[in-house]
Amino acid sequence: MMLKDRFLSALVLIVITALAVVFKWMFITVICLLTAGGLYEFFYMVKKKDVPIYSYTGLFIGTLIPLSIFTHFELTKNWELLFIVIGFLLILLLQFARQDNRNAILGLSTTLFGILYVSWFFSFLVKIRFLLPGAEGMELVAFIILITKTGDIGALLIGSKFGRHALLPKVSPNKSVEGAVGSLLVSGLVALLFKSFLPDQVHFPDWQVFLMGAFFGSLGQLGDLSESLIKRDCGVKDSGKFLPGMGGVLDIIDSLLFAAPAFYLYMSSTLKTLG
Repeated sequence: MMLKDRFLSALVLIVITALAVVFKWMFITVICLLTAGGLYEFFYMVKKKDVPIYSYTGLFIGTLIPLSIFTHFELTKNWELLFIVIGFLLILLLQFARQDNRNAILGLSTTLFGILYVSWFFSFLVKIRFLLPGAEGMELVAFIILITKTGDIGALLIGSKFGRHALLPKVSPNKSVEGAVGSLLVSGLVALLFKSFLPDQVHFPDWQVFLMGAFFGSLGQLGDLSESLIKRDCGVKDSGKFLPGMGGVLDIIDSLLFAAPAFYLYMSSTLKTLG
């Protein structure tokens, strides 16, 4: 039953992702919904530790970050960073209004961390989508999603069949060294398979494309492990129940949270060197 639920959920995700990559208004809608869902789950988990966070303010600020990038609303360069600072000052003012100042630093820092970890990191998918015009931007988004998510699948399949040595048992007992290696290989091979999704003006040799896939796939695994660490600290198995067999929103997007910013920075710097 679990396998069937996971298959159906994966099928739904594939269809929604494909449509979102192609249609830009659906793309930003899905990004904002996933951002809001991921933030809600993060704040919900943290509340279990009795941390006095500002979940509604964090949700509002966090959802505006990808939306402002999409609409090119920039008072200054790198506007989203200034926006986060303004958001922090707003949260600080709300703390001043509270009568109970116990754990104030913990509440402020945790709220800001949630905004950075979920919203800002995930919003780099929007930056990737508009790094190049038209179909090229779509292909870049598809490329990084394919690398990270097939890496997840590779880790699951290879780890469940050949896994013998625990990777980080104190963080995620079910993840194995064999699964991690399998994930890197799958991500590298998928990068080669979809090499045509990279910009035409960038002529990467095959070995470099394979290493790119393995590297960004490893960042996907790091994102997965970081979310496992948060869940373990909060004492929950899944971040939520967004899709049957797949857990919550954070469980779905965690592998992109580190991979997307790194991929954007790498591709933008590469394209700049080409003039």
